[in-house]
Amino acid sequence: MEQDRPEPASPPTRSLAVRAVTRLAHLYFSLTRGMTMGVRAACFDEAGRVFLVRHSYVPGWHLPGGGIERGETALEAVAKEIREEGNLVLQAPPQLLHVYFNRQTSKRDHVLLYRCDSVTQTAPRLKDREIVEAGFFALDALPAATTAATRRRLEEIAGRAVFADFW
Repeated sequence: MEQDRPEPASPPTRSLAVRAVTRLAHLYFSLTRGMTMGVRAACFDEAGRVFLVRHSYVPGWHLPGGGIERGETALEAVAKEIREEGNLVLQAPPQLLHVYFNRQTSKRDHVLLYRCDSVTQTAPRLKDREIVEAGFFALDALPAATTAATRRRLEEIAGRAVFADFW
């Protein structure tokens, strides 16, 4: 018998101040860079749980990730971001799954989504100015505030949705 699952609660929207700071950052980037590109990593441990982070500056739970810096490869960015945001270490090469156009705050931002299997955590991720919570979650027990985009990416990875063009 299939159990009825309650619909996940909608994560809160970003405040006006956060949206303004984000737009200012992208304005700065538009003057200093032709295009922005970032990475997100769907990191799974041996138990098949996914690692998510909750940032201090934007609501909801997200896949770890960040921008690719000048002189940095995408794979270097993945390894750096998962190390910084989760104390995670790759045990196998990340697999590039898809490239998305992220038009939420900019008309020139792209996100590379990687799958990282069998990651290990060297130490628990402690709260700091950027990351207020982080942890591994079973796919059927994600936090209620997991963002819609994160949920869509996990559905795509599971083969229950077609990979979209937009983040």
